Amino acid sequence: MSSLALPDNPLIDRYGRRISYLRISVTDRCDFRCVYCMSEDMAFLPKKDILSFEEVEAIAGAFIARGTTKVRLTGGEPLVRRDIMDLVRSLGARIGHGLEELTITTNGSQLARHAEGLAVAGVRRINVSLDTLDPERFREITRRGRLEDVLTGIEAAQSAGLEIKINMVAMRGINDEEIEPMMAWAHGRHMGLTLIEGMPLGEVGLDRVDTYLPLRELHERLSRRYSFTKLDKRTGGPARYVHVAETGGTLGFITPMSHNFCESCNRVRLTATGQLFLCLGQDDQLSLRDAYRAGGLPALNAALDQAMLIKPKGHDFILDRTRPEPAVTRHMSVTGG
Repeated sequence: MSSLALPDNPLIDRYGRRISYLRISVTDRCDFRCVYCMSEDMAFLPKKDILSFEEVEAIAGAFIARGTTKVRLTGGEPLVRRDIMDLVRSLGARIGHGLEELTITTNGSQLARHAEGLAVAGVRRINVSLDTLDPERFREITRRGRLEDVLTGIEAAQSAGLEIKINMVAMRGINDEEIEPMMAWAHGRHMGLTLIEGMPLGEVGLDRVDTYLPLRELHERLSRRYSFTKLDKRTGGPARYVHVAETGGTLGFITPMSHNFCESCNRVRLTATGQLFLCLGQDDQLSLRDAYRAGGLPALNAALDQAMLIKPKGHDFILDRTRPEPAVTRHMSVTGG
């Protein structure tokens, strides 16, 4: 099925948005504890509650049969799940058979040993989350881990032929002075860079109000020094891209706070326990695990029909000093961003 051909029962929500992109969190576990993503002492899900790979494949297959063309594996950190390459290979086998692209978002810590396998399985692009090139600051942001491991993993991924985009959460007073050096570093190595505004998800280890950096402000600052040309480039997600004349590279902006992208949302998110979240910034959800276990594929498709009816029009993230609690109580690692 080509990207232009729709099945008889495509996934289209009540606002006319076609759901063509499924993000699957294969685990809530991670070998880092990034300050904007997790608390220091995370309570992870019991392994018995996690979807089996067979269930993930069945759910992904139902989405693909109804017109979803892109699948991204996320976490937590997806590459820490045991035997994750089995799932990557089985989903990769669907490329060209309804699925157009299989991608992954990773912190890079396990890339050195998995990069070649990802490429062989059909993965062509990956996103690597990296917020600093300073080893000490890296330890502070991630609360553990080594920058050297991530950089080695990136080298391995490039050697395997994978296209890489660096994702950097922009935080005032933490890494904002590193944005230009990061752009020069990434573009100098033929990688894109996408900047992301922090989002109020879960209780974490930093003050979101003080560290919030509107990307509109950052765009204006950078455009005084660099020549930007808007690009029509779309990768399935919400980023808006520009070409940077001085570096020859691509810079993306993901702005859930200052300029939401809800009108064109084509995404849903499946958690490791089989909950389908219809919006990153809302709690609308239903259990595809329960539906599939109770009634197989017919019940799963009925649940997808229901999901299209309850997908919200958009999120309403607000940062307010008088309301210190997060807008959504679940952590970013639960739904995988």
